[in-house]
Amino acid sequence: MTSISKYIFRQLAIATLFVIGVLTVLVTLFGSLRLIDFIVNRGLPITVLFEMSALNLPKFVAILLPIAVFAAVLVVYNKLRNDSEMVVMRAAGMSPAALARPGLLLGIAAVFIGYVLQLYLVPATIHEFKLKQLNYRNSYGSVILQEQRFNTPIPGLTIYIRERSSEGELRGIFAHDSRDPERPVTYTAERGTAVQNEDGTRVVLFNGSQQDVDRDTGRLTLFNFDQYSLDLNIFNETAQPRWREPEERFLGSLLRPGDSAHDVFYANQLVAEGHRRIAGPLYILVFAIVAMAAMIAGNFDRRGNTSRILAAIAIVFTLQVMALGLSNLSRQSLSLVPLVYALPLLSILIGMLVLVRSRVRRPSGLAMAEG
Repeated sequence: MTSISKYIFRQLAIATLFVIGVLTVLVTLFGSLRLIDFIVNRGLPITVLFEMSALNLPKFVAILLPIAVFAAVLVVYNKLRNDSEMVVMRAAGMSPAALARPGLLLGIAAVFIGYVLQLYLVPATIHEFKLKQLNYRNSYGSVILQEQRFNTPIPGLTIYIRERSSEGELRGIFAHDSRDPERPVTYTAERGTAVQNEDGTRVVLFNGSQQDVDRDTGRLTLFNFDQYSLDLNIFNETAQPRWREPEERFLGSLLRPGDSAHDVFYANQLVAEGHRRIAGPLYILVFAIVAMAAMIAGNFDRRGNTSRILAAIAIVFTLQVMALGLSNLSRQSLSLVPLVYALPLLSILIGMLVLVRSRVRRPSGLAMAEG
């Protein structure tokens, strides 16, 4: 790679990182609004928000990467064109293909990153997100044990919590357990936490006391404890296995669905999603080539490049709509799957032909002087 190509590639890489960083932050902020409502309603600690947002990042990056590469290539080559740097490079003997080489290298590198995201990181993080969301949604302590309220999860057990800290810790706990009518027990504790595992849900109490009264003798028994586990044994039923949705599956389980009832019913959707995962990252290179063809091919115009930019945006928008349409149609009929690959591959071929065959028409006066 020549020094000029390195110069262009460096600008492209910086612009891509900047665009994808800004877009990811904006999308993450909007996506966090639903998470905030989910967390507040269940009294979860604020750390859950950052945890769940982090699990969404690969999905957002995979969606925004083609847009970021397209925007970066369009902006950088437009700047080279407006600052007459491209004119100097062409006058120095650089061909359109040589000018496009840094953009192609960026596009190929981004395609590789896109495959890593689509084939591994995105399904892995979405699956983890779904599991945690299900766990928090069904978490007994998060849903039932609300603060400043007498919670009666099951007959004979009443729990009151004064407040819940931002970390999810329960403070000021009062519990009355009369599940055994012959020996009702009252618990008080400074703090505690709700813990859910395969054995069920427990409230672990710290720095408290236990009081019980013998119904026959009327004798009160009181003892203090540093830690006590109050068993809430109503959620010990074995959870049914959850069906993994297409977006949280790896490529192998998409192209080869299982024999379960859900997999058989959604077999076409699973296979179509697998092929979309393979073809999707190719659009990163397609968008990069469209942007370069708009900025490199053809003659230079002193009036600006607005029409070229608008044309590139219109082409990318049309290709994106066509890709979504083919993806949806292939879910209904797998015979259309070849078109899912044909569209990006044909677009790459046409774009490369435009770049390689483009020539700048020089003014007639200059041509006569050279003759």
